Amino acid sequence: MDSHRTALERLREQAEGEIAALDADLHALFEASRADNADDEHDPEGATIAYERAQLTAVLAAARAQLVAVNEALARLDAGAYGHCESCGQAIAGERLEIRPFATTCIACAS
Repeated sequence: MDSHRTALERLREQAEGEIAALDADLHALFEASRADNADDEHDPEGATIAYERAQLTAVLAAARAQLVAVNEALARLDAGAYGHCESCGQAIAGERLEIRPFATTCIACAS
């Protein structure tokens, strides 16, 4: 279980770093769009500011969701419930936990 804790803590650090970077990027995009009053729908440069904002917002939401999942997995680890399927109660295969350390269901229940 120590290897699972290490993997989860590493994922938490990565997610927190990604969230901070994406948050800064989104903030910078907001600031840039306030400073630039251009017609963003007809920008000859390509992607619109609205599209970039939507992309950043979606990736940021996914990173935040992963952080929640990792924190919940760490809580299950502390409670002694880590590695057991929330649906059927059976053990989650070690291979699944290696690939997805925050998994809450076994492969059969996830299918």
